Amino acid sequence: MKEITGIVVLAAGSSSRLGQPKQLLLYKNTSLLKNTISQASQVPNTAIIVVTGSNHELIEKEITDPEIKTIFNPDWELGMSSSIATGLKELLRLNPDIQKCIFTVCDQPFITTIVFENLIKEHQKTVKGIAACEYAATLGTPVLFHKKYFTELLQLKGQEGAKKIINRFLEDTIAVPFEKGNVDIDTIEDYNELIS
Repeated sequence: MKEITGIVVLAAGSSSRLGQPKQLLLYKNTSLLKNTISQASQVPNTAIIVVTGSNHELIEKEITDPEIKTIFNPDWELGMSSSIATGLKELLRLNPDIQKCIFTVCDQPFITTIVFENLIKEHQKTVKGIAACEYAATLGTPVLFHKKYFTELLQLKGQEGAKKIINRFLEDTIAVPFEKGNVDIDTIEDYNELIS
């Protein structure tokens, strides 16, 4: 049996700086969220969960593939940590034996299937517990964690994201280049630049 990789798509934020749900912004004849899901869906042997929060009814309507599970995070306003925990708990409920999980966001328009596959490959090759994307002199999403870090992830608080764990365990982290990974959509200017 092939080992499954969890992919948790964090799509719960309110896009406050943008003034509209960034998850639904049109991009490449689809939405930013659907683009992320479609790239993740092409990775073999995955279980994909989308964590929704703000505007969850609108966002859940976007997800038409029955293979993709969605889970609503009622505490989304508490920050990224609550969405990480919500997604991971649901993943473990559906796949108790899962060994690794990738966390990704839906506002990195240049995300590709290859980025996800490279994280899995490097993790397998180096046996490092964390494989994080590297761009603009930083490490960030998408990021893969081996299950030995699941407890740490579930204990994150408030606005803390996965970066806190990456920074604490740098010696167990492999950096995986993600060209244009630093492009994310926070403001209408970011979006206009993307589509211009």
